[in-house]
Amino acid sequence: MKFQLPIFKGKEKAKKGDVKERNKIASLDKKKARAGWIFVLPFILGFLLIYIPVIWQSISLSFSKINYIPGGSYVKENVMFANYENALRDEQFVNTLLNGLKSLALEIPAILFFSLFVAILLNQKMVGRAAFRAIFFIPVILATGLISGIDTATGNIANNANTITTGSTSSPSIVSEADIEGLFGNMIVGSDLVSIVTGFVKNIFDIVNRSGVQMLIFLAGLQSISPSVYESCEMEGASAWETFWKITLPMISPMILVNFVYTLIDSFTAESNQVMRYISSVPSSGTGPVLASAMSWFYFLVVIVVVAALGAIISRLVFYQRRD
Repeated sequence: MKFQLPIFKGKEKAKKGDVKERNKIASLDKKKARAGWIFVLPFILGFLLIYIPVIWQSISLSFSKINYIPGGSYVKENVMFANYENALRDEQFVNTLLNGLKSLALEIPAILFFSLFVAILLNQKMVGRAAFRAIFFIPVILATGLISGIDTATGNIANNANTITTGSTSSPSIVSEADIEGLFGNMIVGSDLVSIVTGFVKNIFDIVNRSGVQMLIFLAGLQSISPSVYESCEMEGASAWETFWKITLPMISPMILVNFVYTLIDSFTAESNQVMRYISSVPSSGTGPVLASAMSWFYFLVVIVVVAALGAIISRLVFYQRRD
C-alpha cells in the first residue's frame, strides 16, 4: 500500500503569490531605473560631447606653452608644471586666494545662521506666512540672469557717477567702524571683532540675497519633523531652548550639511568672488591664456580639498534618524 503525503494547496498558492509579488516589485524597480537613466540622458550626452572636450583642452593648455606662428596659427609646447609655478609666484594671485578663503570663513557661517533663523521664523504659524516666504525668496530670482546683469550695470553707473561728483570709487557704506566703536564704547571689544561686525553689516544685502535657497531647504527640513515629537517634549516640560538644541538642531543636521556644501561651492564659483574676478582679468594674449588656465585648475583643486575636508568633518556631526 502506497503512502502519499498530504498536499497543502493553500501554502503552495501563497508561495506562488509571494514570488509573483517579488517579481512585480523587481520589474517596477527596473522600470524606475530605466526612467531615471532616460531622464539624465541629455545631461550625460551633453557632458560627454561638450564638457569633456572643453575640460581636456583646458587641462592640456595649463601644461603647455603657446608659440604663435605668423598667419594667426599657433603651436603648443609641453612645459609640465611651469605654468603652475608661475601662478604660485604671482603674489597678487596668492594674496587674493588667501583673502578669499578668509572672507568665506566669515560669510558662509553668516549665511547659514541667517537662513536658519529666517526659516525658523517662517515655520511658525502666522497670518501671511506664504507671502513672507515669497518675499524672502525674491532676491534669489532677482540675482539671476538678465536682472543680475542690469543690477551690475546700474551699480557700475552709480559708482562712476559717485566717482565724478565726490571723488570716491565706491558707494557710501551703511555703517562705519566709528559707528560700531561708538556702539561698543563701554564694552571691552577688540578691533578685530569691530571689523568683523562692520563687515557683516556692510554685506547684509549680499547675505540676504544668497540665503534664499538655503532658507527653503531648512524650511523643508523643519516641516519634516513630526509634530508629535514637539508635543512629547512639551509634555515632558522641556523649554523652547532645550527643544531647539536637543530636537530641532539634530533633526535638521543633514540639511545643515547640504546647505553648507551648497553655500561653499556657490561662494567659490560666484561672479563676485575675488579670485574668480582676478583669474578673469588675466590678459587673453601672450602667456595669459595658459597662466589663467593654470590658475583656474589650481583654484579648482583648492575648492575640492576644502569642500572634501570640511564636508567630512561636518558629516561626522550629522544625526540621521532611523526609520525601522
